[in-house]
Amino acid sequence: MFIQTEGTPNPATLKFLPGCQVMKSGTANFETADGAGTSPLAIRLFEIEGVTGVYLGADFITATKAAEKEWDTLKPLILGAVMDHFTSGAPVMEGEQDVAADDAGDGADGAIISQIKELLETRVRPAVAQDGGDIIFKKYEDGIVYLIMQGACSGCPSSSMTLKSGIENMLRHYIPEIQEVREAD
Repeated sequence: MFIQTEGTPNPATLKFLPGCQVMKSGTANFETADGAGTSPLAIRLFEIEGVTGVYLGADFITATKAAEKEWDTLKPLILGAVMDHFTSGAPVMEGEQDVAADDAGDGADGAIISQIKELLETRVRPAVAQDGGDIIFKKYEDGIVYLIMQGACSGCPSSSMTLKSGIENMLRHYIPEIQEVREAD
């Protein structure tokens, strides 16, 4: 098994491409070892001292490191853990994954929410996935779109620029009712 790595715009996050499917559907974001209980792969990665976040995409894994750790030390350990996991045949996720599903709602807001989700899915998600991250729609309220940045996008120095200059401008172009895009808490 050959695992490629790619840098991301977030210097604390590295993208690992194992050359096979990681998630059958959806994505999974783990910000702590305690929250990784449903993923044997994430648990294995959090056992490496210095790993502070794990994001699982369709065909990639991103790992986030503590500020005081160096990639020269962590990268070989993570590569080994990923290789060991996939060669062991253990599942990436146990049981059913809890995928958040937001109702579009009724009326004008429902139509706007459907448009937002469609634009995020077709225009934004593929771009942020290339950088090892994901963006999740949280809600639309009073002209404001709330999004959650995950993976390499979470905590990335350029994420606020991506939200404001990229995503907000694009959404406002297609949907004039949108006034602002904010990162959800």
